Amino acid sequence: MKEITSASNPQVKLAARLHRRRHRQAHGLCLLEGTRLVQDALTIGAAFHTCFITAAAREAQPDLAAQLQRACPLYLVPPAILDKISETVSPQSIAAVVPIPDLPMPSAAALSLILDGVQEPGNAGTLLRTAAAAGADQVLFAPGCVDPFNGKVLRAAMGAHFRVPIRILATWEAVTDALPTGQPLYLASAEGSILYDEVDWGKPSALVLGSEAHGASSHMRERAETVAVPMAAATESLNVAAAGAVILFEAARQRRKKW
Repeated sequence: MKEITSASNPQVKLAARLHRRRHRQAHGLCLLEGTRLVQDALTIGAAFHTCFITAAAREAQPDLAAQLQRACPLYLVPPAILDKISETVSPQSIAAVVPIPDLPMPSAAALSLILDGVQEPGNAGTLLRTAAAAGADQVLFAPGCVDPFNGKVLRAAMGAHFRVPIRILATWEAVTDALPTGQPLYLASAEGSILYDEVDWGKPSALVLGSEAHGASSHMRERAETVAVPMAAATESLNVAAAGAVILFEAARQRRKKW
């Protein structure tokens, strides 16, 4: 295990640059921060580019350190170097640079999640985590969305990036092409025309969740049927991540009954 003590080391500078989308795209890499996320990626069998660990973390988790050393070049760094690499407020003891996950897309997706202009990283990450847990076949980031490989999205998704295929689509034509021909689209809306549990989610379909601030794009409003989650106590609406969880797990329940 090599030791790095300078913040000007090329590996440290590369890792720190990955907080910016253009550098992630240029290098095809992203940054995982924290023991839990790094351990999860190892368990799933993700590829690793480089990893950084403090002496305290190596002593506290010798088995994890040994796994990482077998997986990629592992660098021992002081906490100050890891602070430079990390973007989190809480100090981290482990960070890893990994190739951007690129799971194969399904040939015929039975349940797709489309994020339409969702920009809040915590919501996007939570929705990815929920989609993976509910058995969605793919998650499509339509125009106007946050970068799914943003560090905040990665942390909120808790490893979902390695479990469900994700695609960033720059045009609406690409979104349409990623769905089976004729597959119905259902857009979550407080003024939905039907209730979410009245949809037959056992049939191939796609759920669309719109922007937290502005709702769905005109493209989706013109093409999708709207579905609502009924609410009591004159509640105006649900957070997009909460609404997505309710509907995705209803879809999972119906699909499970058909299996």
